[in-house]
Amino acid sequence: MRRNVRAVLLDGDHLVFLRRGWPGGPSYYETVGGGVEPDDADLEAALRREVMEEIGATIGPVTEFLTVTDPGERVTVVRHYFFADVLNMDLTRRNGPEMGDPDIGDFSPVRVALEVPAVASLELQPPELADYLRDHVRSWRA
Repeated sequence: MRRNVRAVLLDGDHLVFLRRGWPGGPSYYETVGGGVEPDDADLEAALRREVMEEIGATIGPVTEFLTVTDPGERVTVVRHYFFADVLNMDLTRRNGPEMGDPDIGDFSPVRVALEVPAVASLELQPPELADYLRDHVRSWRA
């Protein structure tokens, strides 16, 4: 089993996602995050490390709101989704291993209005997360 941590990040009246894609192919959107490493003290420590690596941000308190299990063919992946506020973000602090990989494709942070139509218009993966966000974005705006 492999564990991943992912963050739905609130930055003012916007959500922060990553736009992913490769030249000539379609783009899709996903949350910031990645795999839990052996050196991570716990899920929250892994999440904070991933957020810094991928978008150079520090975040406030985290709340887990969704877990998605993908049995996969070779290994089961359990994704833990957390909600957190962005305290500060500086893209020059990005330092994850994906930043130096020329085969990674587009890996750009994007801010999306905290509104149902804006979130619904994204090709957000996985579908379970997209459904959850469409159902709950109004309450987060409040």
